[in-house]
Amino acid sequence: MPEVGLIPSPEIVDRKIRDSALARSRLRGIRLPTFAQLAGEAPMPEGTSERLTSVDPNSPDAANLSRVHWFNAADRRGRVEVPAHIILPKALTGVEAPIVVMLGSPFPMIGAHKVLPAYAALVTRLVTGTFDPDHHRAVWPSTGNYCRGGVAISRILGCDGIAVLPEGMSRERYEWLERWVADPSHIIRTYGTESNVKEIYDKCHELAASEENVILNQFSAFSNYMAHYACTGAAAEKIFEDYRSRNGHARLAAFVSATGSAGTIAAGDRLKKNFGTRIAAVEALECPTMLENGYGEHNIQGIGDKHIPLIHNVMNTDVVIAVSDSFPDRLNLLFNSDAGKAYLATRDDLDPQLLAAFSEVGISGLANIVAAIKLAKRMNYGADDVVLTVATDSARLYTTEMESAGTKFFPGGFGSVDADKVFDACLADINDNNVLELDQRERRRIFNLGYYTWVEQQGISVEDFDRRADQSFWQDIAASVPGWDGMIEEFNNEAGLN
Repeated sequence: MPEVGLIPSPEIVDRKIRDSALARSRLRGIRLPTFAQLAGEAPMPEGTSERLTSVDPNSPDAANLSRVHWFNAADRRGRVEVPAHIILPKALTGVEAPIVVMLGSPFPMIGAHKVLPAYAALVTRLVTGTFDPDHHRAVWPSTGNYCRGGVAISRILGCDGIAVLPEGMSRERYEWLERWVADPSHIIRTYGTESNVKEIYDKCHELAASEENVILNQFSAFSNYMAHYACTGAAAEKIFEDYRSRNGHARLAAFVSATGSAGTIAAGDRLKKNFGTRIAAVEALECPTMLENGYGEHNIQGIGDKHIPLIHNVMNTDVVIAVSDSFPDRLNLLFNSDAGKAYLATRDDLDPQLLAAFSEVGISGLANIVAAIKLAKRMNYGADDVVLTVATDSARLYTTEMESAGTKFFPGGFGSVDADKVFDACLADINDNNVLELDQRERRRIFNLGYYTWVEQQGISVEDFDRRADQSFWQDIAASVPGWDGMIEEFNNEAGLN
């Protein structure tokens, strides 16, 4: 498969390479879960739960592939019927609409849901015979979590995983990578921070000159879209249906997601199809690419900008919301610093258990929450209008970022008075500015922005680029899941691991 391009068909490309992958899976006992199993729509093989009780969710154990889903319990060992989430009340958000936040931290190995698209990217290559673990090295371009997920999946497979990410990402990301890569040279630091995605692409072009390097680009891999449509979409439905069972008049009004690679927001396509849900894309105000064709630098770690990902179904997106990175930075202090937690503990209107759960919400999750509040205000959503959003990872990945934010915003120290001001400014008194409702002309404007990255820079044909404007293109990707699952089951059978 090429470095970038349209999604491959679920069919064998090279049987010799596939045989090599089969031998590796057989040797290491790697049974590949299907997307239906990861979506909670098909049972895991008999005995999976029992085997997992003895497997550390943080280890590079092949059994942890059966945990690459939203249904992990809080201890990340057991399985739950309804995925982990928190429900934010008016006392916290200032809006009538309940804001429901899916939690990605229970995912195995990396504590973030990006291990799901990493698995999808590699499994589709293994079963088609386009990745040879005896010869190829998996290159994972990312702004942090996806490359960690890729390195984890590579480690399970027993092949080299190369992380390519900006040098300015959080220290915690790099510390994790340093523990997991086979060699320090497998961590490649590129210039800049979140907004410097092109620099990542440039490095990948260099690496692609060697045929042993296989670039698994999350921004252009339609397996990323497919996995989130199938798995994150199914988990979101389960959470909403559970909420509606207790609140009979509830409707799923909106799904709010930072674009990043535009994988997670694919769940919105499924929710729109099944519930009529509006889809809101979030970006940093400091780099307002979708909002106003803008540029800049920001620190909402996990959402790269200054381009439109190839896998973003722009023509099905309803709203763009820009959030300043100063909001999640300050909210990280409010919910996770000692002074912030002490202040929140004095508020009788807030549930202590809910406040404690914010340790499971990272910076991009906080940005999504701010955007969800903005949307609820703009749309005047009421108590029956559920706004669903996502926290990709936890606050544990941003301790150093919290310290930096304290120095930046509160050089004299962060105290209870400051916490009270942050609560009002970043939650209760948020305004609904920088919210753009998209008509067809605005959608087309954003869609066209992608031309400069994907056609002029990355070599996608104009015909393939334009095909993505038609919703049938995306529907075909979603409909391909059973075909891929059939190939995974066949692969497992041939490996003797079903």
